[in-house]
This record gives sequence, structure tokens and C-alpha cells, in this order.
Amino acid sequence: MKAPNIEEINAILYTCMDPEIPVNIMDLGLVYDVDIVEQHVVITMTLTARGCPMSQRIANDVKHKIEMIEGVESAEVKIVWDPQWTPSMISPAGRKKLGME
Repeated sequence: MKAPNIEEINAILYTCMDPEIPVNIMDLGLVYDVDIVEQHVVITMTLTARGCPMSQRIANDVKHKIEMIEGVESAEVKIVWDPQWTPSMISPAGRKKLGME
């Protein structure tokens, strides 16, 4: 079985959007870590705010899309609050999309 690789996983993460903000979770700086253990992938990420009404939707989207990658048997999304997300974590591409240049 083909092993998943970080490039494929990152490419998929760039397709996962925050439904309330028109920017993907990577450019928002929400993904803190991607851990690959054989065919299992663990994504450690945060959200823009505690109590985000879209938290389950975003986590389910990430999990579903990662599990669609060839070689991935399972995926887990861990939502953490430390470090706390701040707008300074937004990438230059994300800032441009949001008009924050």
C-alpha cells in the first residue's frame, strides 16, 4: 500500500475552507501540525475563535478529505486552543484575499 506523504496532505488542506471566511485553513494559519504514522494521519489545528459554530463542519471536512487520499486508512483532527490563534498567523496569500495587505 502506498504511504501518504506530507505534500499530498498539505495540498488537500489548502482545499479546506472556513465557511465563514473565504480563505482556506492553511492560509488562515489554523493548522499547527500534520503527523503521519504509517497510514494514519493526525491533524492538529485550531479555529479562529472558541465556540466557533462551524468547528464540527470544518473538522469533518478535513477528516473526510484526508481519508480520501490514497494510502490513508484513517484520519483524526485534534482541535487545540494553545497557542491561541491570532490574525498575525494569516499567510501573505490569505492577507491578500482578505484585503489586509
